[in-house]
Amino acid sequence: MFTALMGAGASLAASAEDDVKAAYSAWDAAFNKGDAGAVAALYSDDALFLPPTHDVIKGPAGVEKFVQGIIGMGTKDHKFEMIEAREEGNIVYAAAKWSATGKDSEGKDQTWGGVATHVFERQSDGSLKVKLNTFN
Repeated sequence: MFTALMGAGASLAASAEDDVKAAYSAWDAAFNKGDAGAVAALYSDDALFLPPTHDVIKGPAGVEKFVQGIIGMGTKDHKFEMIEAREEGNIVYAAAKWSATGKDSEGKDQTWGGVATHVFERQSDGSLKVKLNTFN
């Protein structure tokens, strides 16, 4: 019986990891197409987005405005690389490394990166929406 429980737990973890990887792929694809609206659609209505600027951004409209500003600065090639994901009930939380390219203050190409934390809420259709996103 213990082995059966471990197997079931492993399958839940794999599902959360697969779903987070899919969510990250959708985020990267939308950002790299320059579609801030599609990025914002991945966030819940009550989402909090906490960038390293120390701004507190609320909801998809705020996310769209912030992301559009980043895209407008020439940022591209965004990529999330999942570190770990876990699921508890309808909440999935994950940590990732991120990277992107852009221009420094002198207009020279520069690669940026850091880590990000996401809290997702599983929707009734099984998809994930971001409720909390912070990064450095």
